[in-house]
Amino acid sequence: MASHRRPKQPSRARVTVLTATAAAAVALTAQSAQADPTPSKGEVKEKVDKLYEEAEKATEKFNGAKEKQDKLSEQIDALQDKVARGQEELNTLRDSLGSVASAQYRSGGIDPSVQLFLSGDPDTYLDKASALDQLGAKQTAAIQEIQSKQRILAQQRQEAQGKLKDLEETRTELGKKKQEVQSKLADAQKLLNSLTAAERTALAEEETRADRASERADLGPAVPASQRASSAFAAAQSKVGSPYVYGASGPSSFDCSGLTSWAFAQAGVSIPRTSQAQASAGTRLYSQSELKQGDLVIFYGDLHHVGFYAGNGQVLHAPKPGANVRYESINNMPFQFGVRI
Repeated sequence: MASHRRPKQPSRARVTVLTATAAAAVALTAQSAQADPTPSKGEVKEKVDKLYEEAEKATEKFNGAKEKQDKLSEQIDALQDKVARGQEELNTLRDSLGSVASAQYRSGGIDPSVQLFLSGDPDTYLDKASALDQLGAKQTAAIQEIQSKQRILAQQRQEAQGKLKDLEETRTELGKKKQEVQSKLADAQKLLNSLTAAERTALAEEETRADRASERADLGPAVPASQRASSAFAAAQSKVGSPYVYGASGPSSFDCSGLTSWAFAQAGVSIPRTSQAQASAGTRLYSQSELKQGDLVIFYGDLHHVGFYAGNGQVLHAPKPGANVRYESINNMPFQFGVRI
């Protein structure tokens, strides 16, 4: 006969353990959700802006390395031309000396005192011998001078090539850094794509409002820093609305220092390419009250951003990727000092 037993009920202790375990699991799930929440629109924008700033730092360093490399390449070309000309002069003098040596050999290479004794015209011989000695001394001195010059030029060329190699390595490293930043920007774009359509629209509208505010910027009765600064500022004003592009220096797109260097070039003034170098291109003005229209304005502790002072507390600059050349408040960024070119 089969046995029908009632199933054993779980003990009170076992129920308590199971309940506690379930509660812990729920708590861990809640903590995990709290630790890794979906970024808000504001958080995404903050991260993207930070990545833009890092990219601009790398771009300014890249621009500086490229500028140095271009100048160094020109110096190398000039040195190579000098070396080539010096080699041609040396070859000509060697040929000349070779002809003189051959003539002396063909004359028998007789001891000068014997030639003088045997000469039917001692005075003529002495004149020729003196001229030959003088010619030989001049040629020797010329060869020595050119050889010395050639050694110097060779050293300079070697030094320049070494520096060029260093700059190439620097550019490669900066290129890697730029790629790294672009990768971060791609990640940020993924975050942007994770936002709702309404949130993405709101971010786009913020940029649109900034551009519209730029169109209505009140520059006040601004006093130009100088005629050339005024001309440069006018050139920059003609580019309001042009897009920001990494490494661009006009005429249709710009990065921050690309805009300022291009604008001054239109005024016939050559200034360095990077914001850090432009920071030392003129007289520094540490008080905003000293600024005049057309002065450069340097931002951030590492001096990686530059724009024009426009007047009435406004700057004209190329802000960041996704934005256009526009006017903004000077207080939007950490002001360091102005520079009067």
